[in-house]
Amino acid sequence: MSLPFKEHRLRHVVTDELHARTFEPLRAPERVSHLAAVSGERGSGRNVEHLKRLLSHFGLPIPETVDQHYWTDLGPMRLRWERHTEFVTYTFSKRGAFVHPFAEPLLDDLPQDWLRELPGEVITATSLAIETCNQPERANEELVALFDGNPVIGSEVVGGAGRAWSDHKIHADGYSWILLRDCGLSDNQAGRLAKRVLEINAYRAMALLGFPLARSVSGALSDADRRLAMVASRLSSQGASDQPAFESELLGELTSLAADIEAVSARTTYRFDASRAYYGMIQQRLEQLRQNRIEGLQTLSEFLDARLAPAVATCEATQRRQHDLAERAARITSLLRARVDVSLQEQNRRLLESMDRRAHLQVRLQETVEGLSVIAIGYYGVGLIGYALKGLQSGGAPIDAALWMGIALPFVIGFAWFGLRRIKRRLAGSE
Repeated sequence: MSLPFKEHRLRHVVTDELHARTFEPLRAPERVSHLAAVSGERGSGRNVEHLKRLLSHFGLPIPETVDQHYWTDLGPMRLRWERHTEFVTYTFSKRGAFVHPFAEPLLDDLPQDWLRELPGEVITATSLAIETCNQPERANEELVALFDGNPVIGSEVVGGAGRAWSDHKIHADGYSWILLRDCGLSDNQAGRLAKRVLEINAYRAMALLGFPLARSVSGALSDADRRLAMVASRLSSQGASDQPAFESELLGELTSLAADIEAVSARTTYRFDASRAYYGMIQQRLEQLRQNRIEGLQTLSEFLDARLAPAVATCEATQRRQHDLAERAARITSLLRARVDVSLQEQNRRLLESMDRRAHLQVRLQETVEGLSVIAIGYYGVGLIGYALKGLQSGGAPIDAALWMGIALPFVIGFAWFGLRRIKRRLAGSE
């Protein structure tokens, strides 16, 4: 459609983004298998090609382009593919009655070589089942037995229209298990509920990726803290003796220490920022669940707050510690540079004083040389005049050569002194 005005080039992009994370309507009884594979920000091309391989296996048409999400019916099951910033999710769903909610995962019906060659590394593999309210009410003991004897957490969700249980464990089949109960959910509500709990599970794993990293760099940060304290102590206690060598050694140590701190920061900053962002999305999804307590069970929010919040807080504390160490190293480096500058200024002052004394000595020496030069010029000048007068006297001129040489002596010396002074003033004026 032709519009009578000029559109922004990103108008459709920003509008489509509102629908990039839509849900698929679900209806109990339903089983879902969900994979989240970490492939990094540069792995999107390989993931799209791998998706096309699966479509080709089921004889489906291959799309020319795949954006941030893709949905299709594979025949035996339905597939929803989503690309996130650093991971990709595959959600397979199949409607139909089941005996055990977690037996025979849907992924067993997929090509095993396709699963083995999945790009990236799987961070969550989840089996989810939605049962109808026609099922007998499950007691807490029955839930514990269903989840292999593990403590179960759960709560009423969607204002009481559904229930959700899990143990957040990886079971013997390699999957985490989540059970939902439809107590009056519409298809859209069931789809949104399943999507939210699966996202919480994936975001929880991604948020916790920063925790092992925080523990692994803790030793390096403690060592940097100790070294920084030693440098500060040495800087405050060092006297003036062998100061240049000491300052050079200290500056080299500070430079190495700052480089080590920056190396740790470069390894962890992105991961810690991502953990904080994922934690924020988890809190948002938990709020959207609209939970009510089931008597005798810990709610999903309580469980995740008790486990996840301390881990994220550890990441944030480690990041703050990195920043504090970097700022302290920068402050100590500034102090050392100020000390070096003061030392250099003192050296320059002494050097200028020495140069000034030498200049005075040179002036005095120059004045002495100028006096000797006047005497030398007068001596040779009077000598030349004497040769001329003696020549005239020998030629019969009525003169006394010695007398006239004595008379000429003060004039020659005066002329020599005046000439040297004039040359000196002219040179000083040109400079």
